[in-house]
Amino acid sequence: MTNQPSRESMPLFSQTITDYWRAQFLNGDVLYSDEVFTVAINPDLDEDSRVMVLETADGRVMAVLTPALAEKTGLDQRQDLSEPIFRRKLNEAGVTLHGADYVFYFSEAEKNILLQENLEGDLRRLTEQDEAVFSEFQSSASEQDLDDAYVELDHWAVFGSFEHDRLVSAASMYPWGEDSHIADLGVLTLTPFRGKGHARKVVRSISKYAYEQGYEPQYRCQLDNQASVSLAKAAGLTLFGKWDVVSPDSTD
Repeated sequence: MTNQPSRESMPLFSQTITDYWRAQFLNGDVLYSDEVFTVAINPDLDEDSRVMVLETADGRVMAVLTPALAEKTGLDQRQDLSEPIFRRKLNEAGVTLHGADYVFYFSEAEKNILLQENLEGDLRRLTEQDEAVFSEFQSSASEQDLDDAYVELDHWAVFGSFEHDRLVSAASMYPWGEDSHIADLGVLTLTPFRGKGHARKVVRSISKYAYEQGYEPQYRCQLDNQASVSLAKAAGLTLFGKWDVVSPDSTD
């Protein structure tokens, strides 16, 4: 009996994604590492990301922080670390994290399905010629929804779904970080039109477009946003992990 190659041998996520996150967390001096927890010190982190934590869906946790923060928290002295100790040291030093976001991507298998899909319905890419319909769309949404979704007509790519010639759902994207070839997306559907599949279609349409431009679509949402989590799964996205950065209000 010959062993057939396992379908599981295909990497779950593209090299673009895994390389990006490895660069974020491992481009520095690794202070501590075991099977589940890794901490690195990187002097090149931006001020607004001077400490970051990523818990991948397989339960592994990576953390990175600046040398100044490592010194302040005493983490540069410790040989024996764990995630609870790391978080306690941050708290003791007055370093507050913002609160994690879920990060979703298309698996390689789902990406292949998406690229072969012909998306149907009244949806298309939006341009500056759609300023009037987009303005009407925004005026029909709450300030909270607009802030949460961050969907803008002047972003790198914008797609919309229509019902009776009215824009009822829109998604927009912009490149995420420098030279990452990842495009971060936001999506907003007007309340009366939710649950009809509009958001799923615009997410898949804009994601297919991103792939055609050489980018990996990225979908983020807060942990308590169950509607957004459900949409990610309905659109075919897979959870990559939970990502947290230092809070803008941190006292450190």
